[in-house]
Amino acid sequence: MIYADNAATTKMSEAALRTMVTVMNENYGNPSSLYRFGQRAKEILEAARADVASVINAEPREITFTSGGSEADNQAILTAAELGRKKGRKHIISTAFEHHAVLHTLKKLEQNGFTVTLLDVHENGLIRPEEVEAAIQEDTCLVTVMYANNEIGTIQPITEIGAICRAHGVLFHTDAVQAIGHLPIDVKAQNIDMLSASAHKFHGPKGVGFLYVKKGIRISNLIEGGAQERGKRAGTENVAGIASCAAALKEAAAGMDETAANLKVKRDRLIAGLREIPHSALNGDETQRLPSNVNFCFEGIEGEALLLLLDQKGIMASSGSACTSGALDPSHVLLAIGRVHDVAHGSLRLSIGEDITDEEVEEIIGSVKEVVAYLRGFSPIWRDLTAGKKPFIL
Repeated sequence: MIYADNAATTKMSEAALRTMVTVMNENYGNPSSLYRFGQRAKEILEAARADVASVINAEPREITFTSGGSEADNQAILTAAELGRKKGRKHIISTAFEHHAVLHTLKKLEQNGFTVTLLDVHENGLIRPEEVEAAIQEDTCLVTVMYANNEIGTIQPITEIGAICRAHGVLFHTDAVQAIGHLPIDVKAQNIDMLSASAHKFHGPKGVGFLYVKKGIRISNLIEGGAQERGKRAGTENVAGIASCAAALKEAAAGMDETAANLKVKRDRLIAGLREIPHSALNGDETQRLPSNVNFCFEGIEGEALLLLLDQKGIMASSGSACTSGALDPSHVLLAIGRVHDVAHGSLRLSIGEDITDEEVEEIIGSVKEVVAYLRGFSPIWRDLTAGKKPFIL
């Protein structure tokens, strides 16, 4: 079995799992309770907050724990929208290939009187800082751009965008779900006002994430109720999950450079091997991408069939975001970078983990080559392409 879908979720690390079980068994008190058992849980909660903050150069009070990245995205965007509305600023800038947690929230805001500019993404999967600056208007209240794309892995010029937003007095939010724990992040140096993260993307547990909000920004509540998380996120904190999240993030950050160097070698071998397949194309920039991400389109096949046959060979991969699995439409990310529908349908995302071996990389390459050739063997689209009835696109 070869697991190559780490962008969807990662296996919990031993440190994260051990921490979670220990807290669940030994420190299961309610951190809002006044007696010592509850206060011990409170200490664990606040230690985790400090650990998470230290990884991104934030202050502990700037971290609010959430159920994951989608909740954090929603709270960040709605916070900026509410602050903007009070000042008569109801324009938001984002990109056409954000996660749906961002795009659907923006769509909801449009229905409530906001205007949204979705910047085009260039063929290499990157946006340009100067285009962000050109889109800023007098009534712009927020720029939200994902740090690294969840499908094609491209890393955006976050530092440059942050500087532009700060110069124009516009709040800047980044969905860093795919980046944190894998890339160095410094919210102060990069002028990031709000940042979303999810633990299960860096070997922590599912159902836990956090939102960084720069001190001085008043957070709008999504969940009303108790006074937990300084009154900004009601509900008894998942102390075991939060402690596990912090343990996973500390471990990931400590080994980040070594892990990235190892993954880049294997990523580049995968890219080179899959490029040997005729009429295929890498999606996104070749180097300005996550160390773990490889995303290809293969002309003349359907991605779903490719995934099922790879699964029979023991290789687990995806065609895009796990949040949209089952959708019949091609990836909005691939369409945003200019892939036509027929080509976008034949996509494959491989997101490898640090434990993958050279032998497993070669097995993936060989299996993909074999399956693509098999599928093309009885594809009417491929038959028309090779007969010259239709022109090749790739």
